[in-house]
Amino acid sequence: MYLSLPLPSTVTRTMTITVLSGDGSVLPTPYTITVPKHGSCKDLIEALNIACCLQSSQALMVAEVYENRIFRYFEDYESLSSIKDDDRLVAYRLPINHGDFPRLEIMCRRSGRILEPQYNVDQKLLGTPLVTCLPKSAKTGMEIQTAVRTVLAPLLRSNACATNQNASNVNGVRPSLDSINVADNGNPCSIDEDLPTSHMAIDEPNVKCPSFKLALTDEKGNSRTHLASDSIPSLTPGSCIRVMLEWSDSDHELYNFSFLEDLPEVFKPGYMFKKTQQETVNLFSCLEAFLKEEPLGPDDMWYCPGCKDHRQATKKLDLWRLPDILVVHLKRFSYSRFLKNKLDTFVNFPILNLDLSKYVKHKAADGSAAESNLYELYAVSNHYGGLGGGHYSAYAKLVEEDSWYHFDDSHVSRVNEDAVRTSAAYVLFYRRVEAQSRMVGQEEPSSSTATSWDAC
Repeated sequence: MYLSLPLPSTVTRTMTITVLSGDGSVLPTPYTITVPKHGSCKDLIEALNIACCLQSSQALMVAEVYENRIFRYFEDYESLSSIKDDDRLVAYRLPINHGDFPRLEIMCRRSGRILEPQYNVDQKLLGTPLVTCLPKSAKTGMEIQTAVRTVLAPLLRSNACATNQNASNVNGVRPSLDSINVADNGNPCSIDEDLPTSHMAIDEPNVKCPSFKLALTDEKGNSRTHLASDSIPSLTPGSCIRVMLEWSDSDHELYNFSFLEDLPEVFKPGYMFKKTQQETVNLFSCLEAFLKEEPLGPDDMWYCPGCKDHRQATKKLDLWRLPDILVVHLKRFSYSRFLKNKLDTFVNFPILNLDLSKYVKHKAADGSAAESNLYELYAVSNHYGGLGGGHYSAYAKLVEEDSWYHFDDSHVSRVNEDAVRTSAAYVLFYRRVEAQSRMVGQEEPSSSTATSWDAC
């Protein structure tokens, strides 16, 4: 008999994410975007694609950075409600088929001691991790050195790596990574032609290319194993190899490390708050948000009888038929893993002539509506206050007088029809127009929904 409808206005959220280049083409840049608060990471990526003018040959891999290391990568279906305002997110700009190549994660640490095999240290990480792709043919530590220099290329200081030339500009023009040769201290290296954004370092005679101190490490950066220049562990498509980059004093002179420090938070409110205009939505927007197709998370995998395996599915609700008395519940109380609050969005709902015909799937034999789906409002339940406590009141229409009354505990007063629309409206009571004369207490047909699934 009732519909619990979400308030779509509550999904608006501002988030700041720093985009880093995996091919050494641009500097790390923060972008502030607006996304659905209760949407998925896919919504975030789509908004970020537009903000950073992502090329068709590229894709973004979003990750959370915690204590200067990658804490987790986000999947498309993950809810944005799991991201807190004080989290720090990055998005790595990689080839669109990056899953077909080995992935290289680069963590940074201040150089303090000589690298030794299996030498564990508890030295604090610094900066933001870098991520790029390795060619499928990568087999030596030299190729990792090349990849590291390439991804660090935007950080080269203007006067540190070339004589009479800006390191990031050759003859006044930023070199295209697709047109310069891979080099390792001046010695050419092979290029994997299958990698759209190949790892390449500037091959100019006056460019100083340092040989970084690199060590293999784990996901937390706790262990270090000497990275041999002649061979590295075998790599497979989609695998991940992590290295620790030791920053020496001379490296700091060559590179501007400040771009990798102090990542902005997802959202940081200013000191002064400006009162914004109250959000307003209409009842049809709430209904369409309820009927929208939504992806199910990993905890709700659907078993496909065709492929005999659990798959991520999408769920969609449709209205099959509606009852004579329709109760609409506006979901003003928002619960998530980190936040609980009351939503005071103003919902503009029809008092007369609420027509739901286009949303109802049940049709007569001739294709017309099987019954009238035209409704009028006869009562509203209001809630004031928050989650910890509040107060209820109601508006109700006396049909014989064609007038509205406000019921507030023992106080009853007559009000104008327009007064029943407020931001406190919590439950709306409608009746079918043709059903007004039916006796109270007569058995009414209940509403029903049809659920469709789409997985494979």
